[in-house]
Amino acid sequence: MPDFPILFTNPIMSKIPYNLSKIRAIVFDVDGVLSPTTVPMSPEGVPQRMANLKDGYAMVTAIKNGLHLAIISGADTRSIIGRFAPIGLHDVYLGVLDKLPLLKEYMESKGLSPDEVAYIGDDIPDIPCLKHVGLAVTPRDGAQECKDVATYITLADGGYGVAREVLEEVLKAQNLWPVTGQANGR
Repeated sequence: MPDFPILFTNPIMSKIPYNLSKIRAIVFDVDGVLSPTTVPMSPEGVPQRMANLKDGYAMVTAIKNGLHLAIISGADTRSIIGRFAPIGLHDVYLGVLDKLPLLKEYMESKGLSPDEVAYIGDDIPDIPCLKHVGLAVTPRDGAQECKDVATYITLADGGYGVAREVLEEVLKAQNLWPVTGQANGR
């Protein structure tokens, strides 16, 4: 018998130390999670965020397979809605400075318990939400304070595949990740 405990955290092997088969919803921050923390500005001072196409594919796959996805961001740039509405992500809340009350309201409206929710945030305003959910995730380049409370720190930096990394693991754990172009189904 080994001198250390053996932990089985997931029915399907995952690098994320959580039972991902429980996850029914994933809530994202934008800047520093779905886009890099450095954002170019237009001449008019409007942020010009980047979007990761592999994140988009994973989000579409998650939505088609019944996962709830939402965005809660302090940013208030309408282009965020323009990026995510076409892929089917319609629960987008912008200009939110105190995110936890809205997260709680969202969870209640979807009938979700904290252990069924993952929250991905990268900076101090995200900490109350990270502490409220079952699976707290921060990008590799997230603030140290977020890393201190996170269940999982992604291998990717914000804007460079964070959503893809987490969604792929969740969908694989639920046997929903496409193998040959189609999800395996529930």
